[in-house]
Amino acid sequence: MDSPASHEAALGNFQNHDISLSQFFTELTLNICGSLDIEKALWKSLVYIRNVMPADEIVLTSYDAELGALELVATATVDGGISHSEKIHLSQKQREEIERPERLPRVRIADSLHDSFFRPVANRLNWEPSDIMIGRLILEGKYIGALTVRAAGRGRYSEWHKALWKMLNEPAAIALANSKRYRELEKLKDRLVDDKRYLQNELRRTSGVQVVGASFGLRSVMEQVRKVATLPSAVLLHGETGTGKEVIANMIHSLSQRADGPFVKINCGAIPESLMDSELFGHEKGAFTGALTQKPGRFERANGGTIFLDEVSELTLQAQVRLLRVIQEKEIERIGGTSPIKTDARIISATNRDLEKLTVSGEFRKDLYFRLKVFPIFIPPLRDRKNDIPELAKHFVLKKSQEMALPKTPILSPGAIDTLMSYDWPGNVRELENAVERAIILSGGLPLQFDAILGSAPPRAYLEEQDGPLAFKDVERSLFRRALEAARGKIEGPGGAAELVGLPPWTLRRKLRRLGMDFGRKKGPFGHC
Repeated sequence: MDSPASHEAALGNFQNHDISLSQFFTELTLNICGSLDIEKALWKSLVYIRNVMPADEIVLTSYDAELGALELVATATVDGGISHSEKIHLSQKQREEIERPERLPRVRIADSLHDSFFRPVANRLNWEPSDIMIGRLILEGKYIGALTVRAAGRGRYSEWHKALWKMLNEPAAIALANSKRYRELEKLKDRLVDDKRYLQNELRRTSGVQVVGASFGLRSVMEQVRKVATLPSAVLLHGETGTGKEVIANMIHSLSQRADGPFVKINCGAIPESLMDSELFGHEKGAFTGALTQKPGRFERANGGTIFLDEVSELTLQAQVRLLRVIQEKEIERIGGTSPIKTDARIISATNRDLEKLTVSGEFRKDLYFRLKVFPIFIPPLRDRKNDIPELAKHFVLKKSQEMALPKTPILSPGAIDTLMSYDWPGNVRELENAVERAIILSGGLPLQFDAILGSAPPRAYLEEQDGPLAFKDVERSLFRRALEAARGKIEGPGGAAELVGLPPWTLRRKLRRLGMDFGRKKGPFGHC
């Protein structure tokens, strides 16, 4: 430890310089505490300090006692300041030393490449051989971080410099504490804004949704839902596109012990492969081009609640590996992050494809499949529960009337239910909802009719016709060609080819490219597909 006599002697040398001791302390305190953007404050401090002592770079680190790690908060050179968010884990011995303020001097001079505490930081920042002066920041008797200055070369710092640097302990500690609180508030604000936007979209989309048919066609499904809802087990929902898998997932969540927690949905088939990991697990600022801020992933937002992985079969193999780790370790790691983040989210997944067959072809990991299908629930298509159609039709008429703010709820024309019951519904409940909406738009206030609407859609049997045994790729090619012809080249949306074959648009386009098939309305005739 430094003696008071040596400290006073060192400060006495200040009279040989053009600025006073009080001026140095005042100017540096104003610089380091003058901005909540800590990287900007460090840069201004460095510019001033270079007038008094050797300084090529300033580094601010924070100590996380709970994780036992140093966090690189910010750095500054003459070119400007940079904000960081990287954690460097310390050994048990280092933690014991660093957490006892009396074990190490308040300020020490060291070699950047040989100091055991600072060597990982020096390696991370690619420093050349340099002298460093480390000021340990102590606030209310606790070590909270360090303010370090670096100068290239050897023998750059003296006892006089140490005495000056020691004066900065309190203002630097306050600046670090303020910066941490500010960053926490910014993260909380961003998360609240993100969650508010997400919840508003969910409320607008799911307002008025109920499990219509729970007492009839979906009776067996609801019995399974009630059995598994209160348990933490993973659930795999299997059924064709448009059968209402998300509604069932929402019901499982609302009946579970996590009902007060978030219900976060992600459609794995609607996200480009390059963004899949970022959406699921989040990213740190600067992790890739366009990552301007830190963003928590869906798993973080679902902590304490439920995450619904719709079209889980569309996950990339890389994302499948990371999802497997989440299930096994109950933790995630953001893209560009260095520390794991604990998470506790129940997983409900859904697919319209045969995952077991996908494991055989190598498109889906078998170990992940078994972990997701702890409790599988099959949701039957609408053609197998046609007794639900009258109740569903009335429900959608009321729902769409409210959404359109109609002064009066339309009524069904005589024979409308018979028309609906005779149709095969390849798009299931979602297609029925869209048909009701189109009927209301076209009705002009008259009773709703469906003959013209359903007459323009091809029956399911048309899509399933085959002319003898074919290879699997030939069957796919034939099915997709028929769907494109029926949809007149349209891929997504009501009546589109994706809806007709029961695939997400993103997946259908990928399969068409793999089969070498042209698609899109601009292609004209489909004979060359």
